[in-house]
Amino acid sequence: MDLSNPFLIFHCSFYILHSLRSGIFAAMQPLSLLTSKAFGLTVGRLCYQLIEDHGDMSGVALIGLQPRGVFLARRLRKELQRIIGKENLYYGELDITFHRDDFRHRSTPAAPRTTDLEFSLDERKVVIVDDVLYTGRTIRAGLDAMLAFGRPASVQLLVLVDRRFSRELPIQPDYVGKWVDSIDGQRVNVEWQESDGKDQVLLLNDR
Repeated sequence: MDLSNPFLIFHCSFYILHSLRSGIFAAMQPLSLLTSKAFGLTVGRLCYQLIEDHGDMSGVALIGLQPRGVFLARRLRKELQRIIGKENLYYGELDITFHRDDFRHRSTPAAPRTTDLEFSLDERKVVIVDDVLYTGRTIRAGLDAMLAFGRPASVQLLVLVDRRFSRELPIQPDYVGKWVDSIDGQRVNVEWQESDGKDQVLLLNDR
């Protein structure tokens, strides 16, 4: 390369800057992890995995964690009812607000959600449902809150997205829709038709 040629240097510099700018811009764009179609297929697959392990779900309670886990739990219940042909499934929704270990460290007051659990969990198999498993602290809070309703025979965990390698507590899922390897500064955003107008999962860069 002739470095004495100003015209050539200008074009090389322009090309390098354009490439860097394009790369940075691309890195800032949301990455689709699950499209709307894949979303529905994933929920269906999770249902069949539950049926494979628990048959007609007799004696099994599906418990959605507030606020976002209930969207997945409701979808699972509806799809299980359709597949099994059984309306009366044990189903509940659990608020964990006051069981979180960061409850007293929040800058704004926590707004509790509704708990709807009208049966005992004593000697019942329980499947806890949440949208994203990250550090494991939300699930720990869910386990703590759940024990107020009885002593289950067993507890399993089902999540739509598992952010592997980000755990702070020794908690692992039994059923996973999608595994995601992410880094600090990235965020998994699950959107639901009911609240966001579209079913999809995105990986966002917060930095």
